[in-house]
Amino acid sequence: MSAKTVTQHLRDRLLAGVITSPVGDKAEPLHELAESQWCPEFEQHMRARLLIGRYHYGCLRRQQSGDYDKIGSAVQRLHLYRETGNLEHLVDVANLCLVEFVTGDHSDKHFSAADDGVHVVATSQP
Repeated sequence: MSAKTVTQHLRDRLLAGVITSPVGDKAEPLHELAESQWCPEFEQHMRARLLIGRYHYGCLRRQQSGDYDKIGSAVQRLHLYRETGNLEHLVDVANLCLVEFVTGDHSDKHFSAADDGVHVVATSQP
């Protein structure tokens, strides 16, 4: 039996609803951890745009995946955000990813967590 990764230990504790020991220099109750790892303002913008999108594109769960290039559109909007700094583009990216998650028809669509890997590329330091 292989040893558990740090992420597997954390997942076990989160699923049990308890983090009883400090993680690195962090020691906080689970409800505070959950609140600190989310942005209600971002979610509010996402939901508002999804509601408006319902009138443009139809009900999320009834959309035909092939009708729109959601991944290409998300990439395009990421580039636009880099160029302009307009946060609306990030909200659009998140919603496009959500719609792809729900309605996507990728031939190998699945969820397989990639724990303990590199998840965010670090920026170069001056």
